[in-house]
Amino acid sequence: MEIMVAMAILAISLVSVFQLYSQSISMATDSRFMTTASLLAQSKMVEAETTSSLSNRRESGDFGPDYPEYVWRLDITDTQLPQFKKIEITVANKLFARRGTYTLILYKRPEA
Repeated sequence: MEIMVAMAILAISLVSVFQLYSQSISMATDSRFMTTASLLAQSKMVEAETTSSLSNRRESGDFGPDYPEYVWRLDITDTQLPQFKKIEITVANKLFARRGTYTLILYKRPEA
């Protein structure tokens, strides 16, 4: 009987340890995605900001062989205030089914 109780305690503690380990891996993966996606979105935002015209448009693409699992989408649209444009960059990871998108938005006044 004592051996069965000891085995039950050991099984419960091992399940808890494995669950914590799994949760730690998941959190590390989410953190890595958020860091990478935010840096990629910032680099695309700089490209969009420095273009000569901020005309309304929609573009999309990928980040090449350096980041093959990441794709981006650029949307430049009007706002309610005619002197501003909304620049929206969305970066997504094709490997994540959910929580795999990151969006960065900037409101900018086009230069005359």
